[in-house]
Amino acid sequence: MTVASTPHAFGTQLIGQTEKALNAILDQLLAGTGLTEPLWVTLTLLVVAGGKIERNELVTRVADALKVSDGIALEHLRELARAHLVEDGEGAHVAVTDAGKEQWSAIRSAVSDVTEGLWGDLPDQDIATVGRVLNIVLSRLNAILERP
Repeated sequence: MTVASTPHAFGTQLIGQTEKALNAILDQLLAGTGLTEPLWVTLTLLVVAGGKIERNELVTRVADALKVSDGIALEHLRELARAHLVEDGEGAHVAVTDAGKEQWSAIRSAVSDVTEGLWGDLPDQDIATVGRVLNIVLSRLNAILERP
């Protein structure tokens, strides 16, 4: 793998390359866990919701986050249940298991270590500016995706 030596101007190439590099790092952190990026996102959404959430609400959040259908989002949830990382019984709620919490915490810690090294030393003002710009871009992309 090569490291870019020339900075790229802001645009789709820079955003795309950044996203690909972040995904490659996440894939490395998930290696050997049995989790894929979509399963990680699903588990994360459940954990940050307090560890228990109504099934349909979680499916909606996963579908929105991953830009997939509700059916695909539900399958991700079922995969986590088969791995005993979530409890998805006959009730209306889904809950993270102790094993799910443990695995999520370990991976989240590794992700935090990486992200701290990526932008932990950048000035708060720069971080705020990047956040504003990326949120505007994301909002516009979501609007395009919602068009008929």
